[in-house]
Amino acid sequence: MKKPELLAPAGNFEKAKIAFQYGADAVYAGTSSLSLRTRAEMEDNNLAETIKYAHSIGKKVYAAINIFAWDEKYDEIRKQARILNKLKADGIIVSDGGVLEILKEEAPNIPIHISTQANTVSSYACKFWYNNGAKRIILARELNKQQITEIIKNKPKDLEIEMFIHGAICFSYSGRCFLSDFLSGRSANLGDCAQSCRWAYNVYVEELNNPGQLMPVEQDKDGTHIFSSKDLCLINEIPEIINMGIDSLKIEGRLKTEYYLATVINAYRNAIDDYIKKPEKYDSQIYKRELEKVKTRSLTTFYFNDRHNKDIQEYEGKQYNSEYEFGGIVKETQGDKTLVEIKNRLQTGDTMEIILPGRIAPISFEIKELWDSNTLEKIQYVNPGKYGQSVLIKLPVQAEKNYILRRKKLV
Repeated sequence: MKKPELLAPAGNFEKAKIAFQYGADAVYAGTSSLSLRTRAEMEDNNLAETIKYAHSIGKKVYAAINIFAWDEKYDEIRKQARILNKLKADGIIVSDGGVLEILKEEAPNIPIHISTQANTVSSYACKFWYNNGAKRIILARELNKQQITEIIKNKPKDLEIEMFIHGAICFSYSGRCFLSDFLSGRSANLGDCAQSCRWAYNVYVEELNNPGQLMPVEQDKDGTHIFSSKDLCLINEIPEIINMGIDSLKIEGRLKTEYYLATVINAYRNAIDDYIKKPEKYDSQIYKRELEKVKTRSLTTFYFNDRHNKDIQEYEGKQYNSEYEFGGIVKETQGDKTLVEIKNRLQTGDTMEIILPGRIAPISFEIKELWDSNTLEKIQYVNPGKYGQSVLIKLPVQAEKNYILRRKKLV
């Protein structure tokens, strides 16, 4: 049984380090102007630092140049390709055939990965990209397991296959959408999606026998989220996916928090390793309980099990978890106390959980005492400031830098 790569997002260098710490084999990132997440904080120096660090610990970094590029972008693309070639990135993710041609000229030794944006849905398309220099295909998310199995059976033998297993799903076909560009002047195809499909809308229809008279289509007091999809979650399907022979399992979310990354990566890392070790004892609910502590929306398997699945739309449109929230990040140990950069209000009496890399069950504890990190005086509560705020806490275990704490919300 082949163990697949676990591939995680990295919006910046610090998030990349947390992704690796919690079990990612590789991360994907991109410079801000040439990838499909222009608001991610990964400039050239940041990317160079990430690649250097990853290689020092035996991990990989794939860089994204996956915009659909206009002619005026190609001087910058050529320059970026040369930079990535010099940095020895482990792969470059592309959507556009023109960009692929530039990479073959300027970065001939770096593997080319075809983005999910390219809408690859058949073994014939896989062969096309392979014949034009691709090393890996990131499949379109609209495929079901039978279609994926057929692709794997008929693809070129040394062509790698990657698929998404968790995260947000775009309303449009494989993410090629103009809704954001139309409503906010921000093009999704150039990396600046405003996620317009996830806004709340009030919808009206014209009355059949009364032209010009508009009648509201009501869902609830907040409008209707008719475009908005649930979040993908294939934790139940991990055994099937591994047995299919997928090379890389990908988590979406370059703009997500460190808390999201730690929880989701740790859950899938444990799930993959546990199934490989003892497949007969795999229990997906153990891992799903952890994933549900960070979900921003309801979860769906999308089309993986059923190409005609209708359980995709998120009518509630909620963007929060009602039971848990990001508590803080461990910065360093100071004697018998731990310095924590807080992300939400903390106070004595709060129930906290420490997410431990390589362990699916978190460590739970109650905050008995808090100390001001500057004055060392005891305090009852602390609020996050505009530029961040730190506090000293006694933890029940030895925690390393960048360990993530979550807080159970007060009911």
